[in-house]
Amino acid sequence: MTPRRRIETMEKNRAKLIAAARRAFAEKGFSTASMDELTADAGLTRGALYHNFGDKKGLLAAVVAQVDEEMALRAQELAATAPNDWESLLAEGSAYIEMALDPEIRRIVLLDGPAFLGDPSQWPSQNACLETTKQTVGRLIANGIMKPVDDEAAARLLNGAALNAALWVAASDDPGTVLPRAIEAFRIMAAGFLAKEQPRCNAPV
Repeated sequence: MTPRRRIETMEKNRAKLIAAARRAFAEKGFSTASMDELTADAGLTRGALYHNFGDKKGLLAAVVAQVDEEMALRAQELAATAPNDWESLLAEGSAYIEMALDPEIRRIVLLDGPAFLGDPSQWPSQNACLETTKQTVGRLIANGIMKPVDDEAAARLLNGAALNAALWVAASDDPGTVLPRAIEAFRIMAAGFLAKEQPRCNAPV
């Protein structure tokens, strides 16, 4: 087998294992999912799993990274439809929180991920989100919409608030009730960064 063919085979095997693990972790949870069953589902062996990911936890990290990246892209796509950078920032954070209602995301990323992989703010996928938020914050500060605060500090606080709100929703016994409370609080907290109050419609007399 040529080196290129070997790399292609490894990439295909990784993709098969991640897809099988994603199904198993979403359906049964990380601790209950059987390595024998998920490798059989992928048409591979435990040896392939160990070779590509080291262990079951390494496989979970790969699955979490994939799902978390998809979450970020979905949130950014929704944010791109907003009329301006400020509304885009709020829309992205709110969308991330709302995705806590998705059963797959809830179990894999927001429940099992932190339980077995540690602090989500340290995941590589979260670092990518932070950079995007930092760029948006930088533009808002430059345009005088946000107060002249440190852009990285503001981005970390905003991302951390959205992440922790999503974790709260996911862990709640009644996520549907908690969600609007979490989003409202996130938007109010974010408004504290505004350089001046945004105009409001007059209340009806």
